[in-house]
Amino acid sequence: MGSRLATLLLCALAMLAEPAQADGIEVDLELMLMVDVSRSMSPYELEIQRRGYAEALQSDAVFAAIQNGAYQRVAIAYVEWAGSRSQRVIVDWKILQTREDLRRFAEILANDFNTDLRRTSISGAIAYAADSLETNIYAGLRQVIDISGDGPNNNGAPVTGARDAAVAKGITINGLPLMTRDGMGSRWHLDDLDAYYRACVIGGPGAFVIPVLDWTEFAEAVRRKLVLEIAGGPATRLRPVPVQYAPAEPYDCLIGEKIWRRNQLYYDEP
Repeated sequence: MGSRLATLLLCALAMLAEPAQADGIEVDLELMLMVDVSRSMSPYELEIQRRGYAEALQSDAVFAAIQNGAYQRVAIAYVEWAGSRSQRVIVDWKILQTREDLRRFAEILANDFNTDLRRTSISGAIAYAADSLETNIYAGLRQVIDISGDGPNNNGAPVTGARDAAVAKGITINGLPLMTRDGMGSRWHLDDLDAYYRACVIGGPGAFVIPVLDWTEFAEAVRRKLVLEIAGGPATRLRPVPVQYAPAEPYDCLIGEKIWRRNQLYYDEP
């Protein structure tokens, strides 16, 4: 009896000494889509964003990119964001593997939504996304945060700190700067928003920026972006068109906060 107990005890100790095994569901990619819905976005822009993502997700190119992966499946979540504590989950983490998966995901994006979120905290969006990537049930070969927005960070912590913390965890951050003029007006716009994203927002292996200059380009830009991300980044042979990459020239990454302070006399919360 004593010998059996000793054997059981040794087995238990051996199990404790073994490294913990990953319990997550294996996927090629964990992709967090963080979509700007701050006050500077017009209702027209908000509608185009949802429709653009829905259209891109159902494209042949996106499905082909998924099929080319090692596991042939990705995990994606879609979250709308504004201020530092303003994030709304529209579609929580889901595995996309079949055309029907893509169709159902896109269908959710077509549902009604409200537009009551305010301010622009890219840092808050990155921190939220990084936490979600860390705590979800998936084990991706890669982890990517995709940030779209029409202005620089003006709320919460500085964006570079949030970016650097996420990149230190092995996460890649890509950018989709919306350089259009349909929102709150020129007072809040940054003419070189793509340069700001390159210098201050994106980071990690293969990080890239695809600017949107006109809303007619949005769905195609999202499709290109998703293909790049799912297929493995800018080095992939599936890259459809050239995009803009880091590193960038030195840039004032607090420009959004400075614009906010300058314009407080005009608006309460952009």
